[in-house]
Amino acid sequence: MTDLFKAQPLEDPHINNIQLDENVVAVIPEGDQAISIHTSGHGASYWTRTACIRLQLPNNGTEKKYFLKVAAGDRGRGVMEGEFESMKVLHGVTPDFAPKPIAWGTFKSNSDLHFFLCDFHDMDGELPELNSFAASLAKLHCESISPTGKFGFHVTTYNGNIPQDVRWTNTWEECFVNGTRKDFEMEREARGPSEELEALMIPLFEKVIPRLLRPLETGGRTLKPCFVHGDLWYGNASNDISTGRPMVFDAAGFYGHNEFDVKAMRIARYQFGRSYMNAYHSHFPISPPEEDLDARLALYSLRSYLHESTLFVSDTKHRQELIDETCKLVQTFADGFDDAK
Repeated sequence: MTDLFKAQPLEDPHINNIQLDENVVAVIPEGDQAISIHTSGHGASYWTRTACIRLQLPNNGTEKKYFLKVAAGDRGRGVMEGEFESMKVLHGVTPDFAPKPIAWGTFKSNSDLHFFLCDFHDMDGELPELNSFAASLAKLHCESISPTGKFGFHVTTYNGNIPQDVRWTNTWEECFVNGTRKDFEMEREARGPSEELEALMIPLFEKVIPRLLRPLETGGRTLKPCFVHGDLWYGNASNDISTGRPMVFDAAGFYGHNEFDVKAMRIARYQFGRSYMNAYHSHFPISPPEEDLDARLALYSLRSYLHESTLFVSDTKHRQELIDETCKLVQTFADGFDDAK
């Protein structure tokens, strides 16, 4: 078992006290005009350190704020690049729904530290306002256009610090299979092998996934690759205090099935609930076959259970939950795709 996946507060001494590196200052739009620049800690996660950068500008002492995130190592470099590219798409399609990303890069003073910089928004820490959130998420899914017409993304994105396999594919089923196999690989690396999970993976990939995903793109049906946030839960969404508008952040995006984001409205501890799902579907209809919706969301939710089992290895309940949820799907769809014909 590798220490890489043991979720605990990051204690890298270089990150704990964030100093403004020369390369960070260089990409701040008003950096060369500021009378003064100050930085202060602003929250933290298990794999990054975050800060608020405050600039005092010469125009009557106007203040401008930016959000800075810093991560260490090769994995941290990938996390910063993936988040920047994800947020760039999110903000480009729905500018009122996501902070504007400014840049990502590597510290000049320490080549092992990497950063992501975006506009700063004061959030209220509450669940996003239901109707506006549902409309904005649906707008993202409806109006985003895959540059290749395929499913996937042009860079690796990370759920927490877990790399996602988002290589370009022609079908959603293939994209989901690649990502799910990668997630099982990372979970096994974090916790060690499980004979029970290994046995369940065979029917999951041979029967369950074809049964639930192949009907989306066969029988005359087609599926639009939509840009999905990829790590949507209440911790990555809130309301801008100054505007009252809902916003999302910490994206791990790629072009996939829009319902991949809707799975967050199925898992009770993610707190969105069915009311958010119903509001969302008033803007973006359920994909046919509609009767498979709950089962598809249960399948997509396995990715969340895999991530939690990978990141929080000290808690045995996460792997058991993963096993239980996988077992339910395997038992329900034992006949595979032929059962859908």
